[in-house]
Amino acid sequence: MTTQKLLSQLLALAGLLFSSANGAFAAQPEENGATQIAPGVYMIPGDRDKREPANLTLVVFKDFALVIDGNFPWGARERLPKIKALTDKPIRYLFDTHYHGDHAYGNSLYVDQGATVVLSEATDEELRGKGEKSWVNWKDTQHPLTGARLEAATIRFSERLVFDDGTQRVELIRLGPAHTKGDSVAYFPKVGLVVTGDLCVTWGYGNNVSDPDASYSGWLAALNTMLSWNVRKVVPGHGPVSGPDALQTDREYLSDMMSQVKKGMADGKTADQLASEIKLVSHGAIAGSEEANATSIKAMFRHLQSPDAR
Repeated sequence: MTTQKLLSQLLALAGLLFSSANGAFAAQPEENGATQIAPGVYMIPGDRDKREPANLTLVVFKDFALVIDGNFPWGARERLPKIKALTDKPIRYLFDTHYHGDHAYGNSLYVDQGATVVLSEATDEELRGKGEKSWVNWKDTQHPLTGARLEAATIRFSERLVFDDGTQRVELIRLGPAHTKGDSVAYFPKVGLVVTGDLCVTWGYGNNVSDPDASYSGWLAALNTMLSWNVRKVVPGHGPVSGPDALQTDREYLSDMMSQVKKGMADGKTADQLASEIKLVSHGAIAGSEEANATSIKAMFRHLQSPDAR
């Protein structure tokens, strides 16, 4: 077994322990690679080793299905048969929590199945701007974007959009700027469930804090907002489904990193010095990768150097 494979398995186990230690509910048995997390609601987990890291959530309404976060194109190709095995309802809508490629670059595969893309206005602008630039400059030859195209929104909302057919109620709520400018979540008030995108993660690789339009203060506020809701289940952007304590853990992790980076900057230290000195292990599984922590610390340092940093 390779060292990398062993590390992946250990971090996966750490994620499961995180889930258990943070109020995770008893998940239903897996079916076709998916876990039922509420009546008519399924989560198909991401796979970091295949570079398909984002979790996908499927919501089955009376007459149609809603997909949350489309993954990369190759991830979407793997997930579409799993979705069709779970429901015969047509995929009518695809909602991306934010514009990053691991959540939104697979959009066209769902559109080709008849879906309409739904985004917050800010996310749509980001996808058509920063997202398109990254698409054009894509360099990963092992994971080409061949056979897909960039698909932005047909339906946009400013702050909130609600789907409610009497069977399911899903409230799409913009909470950004935070991880990105347009971050939005899917809140299920009837069952106390929130699908957070990358505002919350539970895997062992921390979080991506490097988006040029990230707002760390806004991110903490977004986590506080979700903590104020009657949430019992959390579907993160990456990692196992958990309970509401995952939101608190992410908040503490981000807040601790930010306060230590700011102090180090005030003391005149460099990004490399802070990356080697700051320890986040007290935050448990989310801080399981020192390499990922160091990357985030350096990115946060660079971001906070900007006079417009928030």
